[in-house]
Amino acid sequence: MPYAPSAFQTQFEQQLRGEDALLSGHFRLSSGLHSDTYVQCARFLRRPELAAPALAELARLIQEAGLQPDVVVGPAMGGVVVSYELARQLGTPSLFTERDADTKMVLRRGFTLDPGQKIIIAEDVVTTGKSTLEVAAVLRQMGVEVLGVACLIDRTGGRHELDFPLFALLPVQAATYQPETCPLCAKGLPAVKPGSRPDAVPALA
Repeated sequence: MPYAPSAFQTQFEQQLRGEDALLSGHFRLSSGLHSDTYVQCARFLRRPELAAPALAELARLIQEAGLQPDVVVGPAMGGVVVSYELARQLGTPSLFTERDADTKMVLRRGFTLDPGQKIIIAEDVVTTGKSTLEVAAVLRQMGVEVLGVACLIDRTGGRHELDFPLFALLPVQAATYQPETCPLCAKGLPAVKPGSRPDAVPALA
């Protein structure tokens, strides 16, 4: 059955594109792969008047599922603002994890969790789910229960290994290619490295 976006999702996508947080074109990713889509949620989250209603909708999805988290935890950096606003909407504290000197994800800054607490992980974008699972593993070692992950954009296409529910405002299908077999390169479209000026991004026809 074809995907039919809701009225909210249509508006949300328009807002993302209006803030250059969701771009179509030809991009060279940090992984070395090329893609026809680039997502940078920070450009959307810089606008509190847009972010607050979006996270209110995400909070509604969580509550409609009957979940009542005690704490929202977002990995730095992308999940920090999402975690904060989602926690505000849900009426819970907001914490964030970050990487230590050994690049392991940890809770720092005096943040603690009590065994048995129920946690929602907050992300800006979930692509493969690997980083989300890394955060979940850290939290579970503390004896807490991970209820699910909530994000603005789901780029998994249903291909992930998450063992808990995924709540997302917008699913985004993004094709990726090896540079040597990239059809966008074959069309002669220059590849733009993410972070370049948006007005330099070539739009796809």
